[in-house]
Parts: sequence; C-alpha cells; structure tokens
Amino acid sequence: MLSFLQGKEVPSKKRIFFLLVMALLLISGALLFNGPEQTQVININFPSGGMLKAEVADTPEKLLFGLAFRNVLPPGEGMVYIFEDSGLHRVWTKEFQFPVDVIWVDESKIVVHIVEKALPCHEGQCPWYGPPPTDARYIVEANAGFVEEAKVKVGEQVKFTLFVS
Repeated sequence: MLSFLQGKEVPSKKRIFFLLVMALLLISGALLFNGPEQTQVININFPSGGMLKAEVADTPEKLLFGLAFRNVLPPGEGMVYIFEDSGLHRVWTKEFQFPVDVIWVDESKIVVHIVEKALPCHEGQCPWYGPPPTDARYIVEANAGFVEEAKVKVGEQVKFTLFVS
C-alpha cells in the first residue's frame, strides 16, 4: 500500500463508478440547461395572403443590431422587434447589407406605418426611419419588395402565430 493511504479507507470500485456517473450527469445537465437557446420564429400573416417567417429579436444583441452584418435574408423571412411598451419607435439600417421594408404594427396588430426600400447604411451618420404617426409595439423588417408583393397596407390587421419547428 502507498504510504499516503496508510490508515485511510481505499475507495471501492462501486463508489468510484457511482462518483463518475454522477459527475457525467451533472456535466450533461449543465450543458443541456445552459446550452444556446433556440431562436423563436413568428409567422406573420397579412390579409392579402402574404406570409412572413420572422425571427424574434429577443436578446439585447438582436434588438441592437437586428439584421445588421447579415449577408442575405432568405425570401419570405424577416425579423420582428417586440418592444415592452408601445411607443414612437425608430430604426436604422446601419451595417445592413441589403435594403429592407419596415412595417410598424400597434398593440392590436394593426399596421400603422410603412417604409419601403430602406437602404443599407455604412457611414457614421445613418438616417433613422420612423417614428410612426401613432404608437407601435412591433417593428417588422423584410426584404425590400415584400410590402409591394404582399400588398401590405396601413390599417390592415395582421396575425402573429408562433412557429413550431
């Protein structure tokens, strides 16, 4: 027996196995519960039959940067910003790589303002879009041309449905 173990109980194989299994379970649980969150997606349906699959800007980074730095936005996809409170929210297209249509929607899901073909900006002073004429709770961004293609109009009611993959 080794001198440092003299007078001490040697752990049994069962105990070592039990401790290893517990350690693996703890590590697995930590990875499972602290893993990256899935991005929420909301289907936004317009009265004309147009539909947009919109990623929810639900983190501080997404609220700050939105679609900035993305090379492309697939057709039929977009981003929806959900604000805690209705208000006269504005957006800009700093570091966007493509033009977008911007749609402001109020608490009742009524379209209150639209800006079509907002151009990307890579300069220090970028233009702001908005505010809408009345309070809005949501801002939806889609590829330029979506508003025309889906025939989106101010005053229309849209429907939000949580997308389950």
